Amino acid sequence: MAALLRLSRLIDKINEWVGRHVGWLVLAAVVVSSLNAIVRKAFNTSSNGLLEIQWYLFAGVFLLAAGYTMLRQEHVKIDVVLQRFQKRTQIKIEIFGIVCFLFPFVIAVITLVWPLVVKAWFSGEMSSNAGGLIRWPVYALVPLGFTLLGLQGVSELIKRIAFLKGLIGDPTQKQQAKTAEEELAEIIRARAEGVAK
Repeated sequence: MAALLRLSRLIDKINEWVGRHVGWLVLAAVVVSSLNAIVRKAFNTSSNGLLEIQWYLFAGVFLLAAGYTMLRQEHVKIDVVLQRFQKRTQIKIEIFGIVCFLFPFVIAVITLVWPLVVKAWFSGEMSSNAGGLIRWPVYALVPLGFTLLGLQGVSELIKRIAFLKGLIGDPTQKQQAKTAEEELAEIIRARAEGVAK
């Protein structure tokens, strides 16, 4: 079980890293959206490519951060029903959900989407919109995001089994990490204090 818990920690680190860096895609989407609006108003022109890159970035945020969201225990759950049971029963229900619903769903999506990614790659499929973008990168986000989600499912399964064996604490507790805003405020405060001294 120790090796599996090490694997779980490795998966958690991967999704933590991805989740922290995917947040920059939100900033990129805002910048692209702003530039597109400025160009449209100032020069009365627009680009389908700029619109589509916003969609690609938006898709990247939600697909690539799905595993991170699961790591942070932020996915929608049926807590109204689960809270009526003892913790061990709740964990067993979550194990059932991971094995019987999450894993089959992840496998089905990857299996169905992968041929589309390969086809788009080899055909060089482009958007049907004038000036649109090549399609395979956004298609590839789907299996990549679902792979990260599936890996996090493996990690969560390991943690729940370890909890039932009494090896770790409650894995369903939300991690109390600082938000991006709190981290930024601390950086600004530290710099301001450094300048004041």
